[in-house]
Amino acid sequence: MQIKISFRHLDPSDALKSYVEDKLARLKKYLEEPVEVHVVLRGEKFRRIAEVSLDASGIRLNGAEETDDMYSSIDLLVDNLEAQAAKKSKEKVSRRRSNVTLKDSGAPAQADGAPHSGVQEPRVIRAEQVHAKPMHLDEAVMQLNLMSSEFMVFTNRSTNRVNVLYKRKDGNLGLIETVG
Repeated sequence: MQIKISFRHLDPSDALKSYVEDKLARLKKYLEEPVEVHVVLRGEKFRRIAEVSLDASGIRLNGAEETDDMYSSIDLLVDNLEAQAAKKSKEKVSRRRSNVTLKDSGAPAQADGAPHSGVQEPRVIRAEQVHAKPMHLDEAVMQLNLMSSEFMVFTNRSTNRVNVLYKRKDGNLGLIETVG
């Protein structure tokens, strides 16, 4: 674990440095090497602020705590970081376990022979049959405004083709015309 400690508006002391290093050692059990930690210890009037930025093999943790005593700021900060690291570690373990159970359960392989990634492909949940009533575009617009639906399927009388009229997010209407 590489720890870089910066002091701002405070006198650098070996006691604070060793205290920070000892406290951050608690995080080793949650993180994989290499771990880079940048600690900033600041003093502003009566406030003592401890800030940390931590990078460990794909995991980034940040935190800041402020009290009137630097040692208590460091304690609170390390407790906060430990909670973050424990949460991320649990998420990582659960993701790995779900991937292992998918592989072990004989999940279907993809077309290229790669194992299934755990992300399900979209499937049709509900199918609905709609009668495309013949009407002019003006009539369809009036019908759509009267309905609570977001779209309307109809047969355009002037082209004899199936069209879909839908409400856009910007408040306008969109028209999809089939070809062929």
